[in-house]
Amino acid sequence: MKHRFEEGLERREANYVPLTPIDFIVRAAEVYGDQLAVVHGEIRRNWRETYQRTRRLASALRQAGIERGDTVAALLPNIPPMIEAHFGVPMAGAVLNTLNTRLDVPSLLFMLRHGEAKALIVDTEYGELAHRAALEFPDLRIISVADVLPANADQFIRATDYEAFLQSGDPEFAWTLPADEWDAIALNYTSGTTGDPKGVVYHHRGAYLNALSNILEWDMPKHAVYLWTLPLFHCNGWCFPWTVAARAGVNVCLRKFDAKTVFDLIRSERITHYCGAPIVQSALANAPAEWREGIGHRVSTMVAGAAPAPAVIAKMKEIGFELTHVYGLTETYGPAAVCAKQHAWDQLDDSGRAEMNARQGVRYHLQAAVSVVDPDTLEPVPNDGETIGEIMFRGNICMKGYLKNERATEATFRGGWFHTGDLGVRMPDGYIRIRDRSKDIIISGGENISSIEVEDTLYRHPAVAVAAVVAMPDAKWGEVPCAFVELKEGAQVSVEEIIAHCRLFLAGYKLPKAVRFCELPKTSTGKIQKFELRARIKAETAE
Repeated sequence: MKHRFEEGLERREANYVPLTPIDFIVRAAEVYGDQLAVVHGEIRRNWRETYQRTRRLASALRQAGIERGDTVAALLPNIPPMIEAHFGVPMAGAVLNTLNTRLDVPSLLFMLRHGEAKALIVDTEYGELAHRAALEFPDLRIISVADVLPANADQFIRATDYEAFLQSGDPEFAWTLPADEWDAIALNYTSGTTGDPKGVVYHHRGAYLNALSNILEWDMPKHAVYLWTLPLFHCNGWCFPWTVAARAGVNVCLRKFDAKTVFDLIRSERITHYCGAPIVQSALANAPAEWREGIGHRVSTMVAGAAPAPAVIAKMKEIGFELTHVYGLTETYGPAAVCAKQHAWDQLDDSGRAEMNARQGVRYHLQAAVSVVDPDTLEPVPNDGETIGEIMFRGNICMKGYLKNERATEATFRGGWFHTGDLGVRMPDGYIRIRDRSKDIIISGGENISSIEVEDTLYRHPAVAVAAVVAMPDAKWGEVPCAFVELKEGAQVSVEEIIAHCRLFLAGYKLPKAVRFCELPKTSTGKIQKFELRARIKAETAE
């Protein structure tokens, strides 16, 4: 039975509109149409022009037979068409699947097949995938972007040029809002740390709320100038294509990270914000001082993953870069927790501040909760900085679930929480901190590497009897795989041969960076004791 605050007070067209980040570009074009929106080399477009191009894309996709709920994949660097796809694809009612440009072709083909992509927008740099995809998926619509390299007819069979495709679309296309804010807006694949990659499905509501949370965590002003150092394929650029539109800011595109180019752009375009993994921050902090000459304004930067070394944090402050440490996963739209700074930390020395800033922190504004929980009882661990539990999230900034994988979805949402698989502690002030990672995931340069995948590859070598892979500290990448190999009796093989063997099956960033031949420590049941291997590495590092 309805109570008095429900009777006659139903949801109506006048008082309820589904939340969607597409609306951000509409307002930017309406209110700040003449403001600069996109910079890429000689290209400079305002928000009115950018909105028209996204409507053309949506219109052209619909004319090409793309319907509501269809998947449109994009394999692109950080260039304007990738930003346009974040609006044009969902305007067509479709779901955007941004593909990791660093993956091998078999992995990408798996994603196209699993996601049932109906169209692929692909840069000419990735011609091999376009060619293989055209052969394997005869009905796949291929749209080629010749940003730097001209299209190769042999590699781009059945392809339509992106600019010609846009011209076939209507710049006044009357796109419609999603029927429900729970509708899917994006599909992002995990790095496949436990077998095949899982397809993480985002909804319009979560993308909208995380985009706004980014503004709140950064106190991001109108017309911020954002440099795309973070790959747009990674969690939809942490939702920043939509964030920048909400602030009518400037998207400064960067096809490939280069420290000197970054400083040149910060100077010439007066960049105010950028995001990056620890490796990006280290490269900028350790760059020659002359590259920074002429930069006098404050630059805000977000870093995720393992916290940079205290020396890097101190150096960033010295050069005028204000660093914010965030934490999240693909399943939480990128960052959903932040190490919110406290005024009391200003009284600490550099080492003390770095220690506080290195933590994963507290929930994002528009995320309901983040906690460290006993994975068996689902009770929060005490705030003692010692008791280890699993870091878990709850709220609107959590994925819909895994595509075509109900079992994994149910498991990861068990007990009303999203289970990250990361192990951490709660500090006395309530901030969380990662202590270890479950499933032996190695995070190298912001990319997840499965130790199991590398081990399986090692076992395919005829000389290998037993293999184990653990993380090894690396000054550049944060962590890299280190392989411990026990050879079969009488077998002989070199480190170079082992790595060459792995190169046949693995993407470059997954290759072991060190190989140790030895008898591996095992339990009485034959299980490899990885903690002993980690202890060896730690002892070597300390020497």
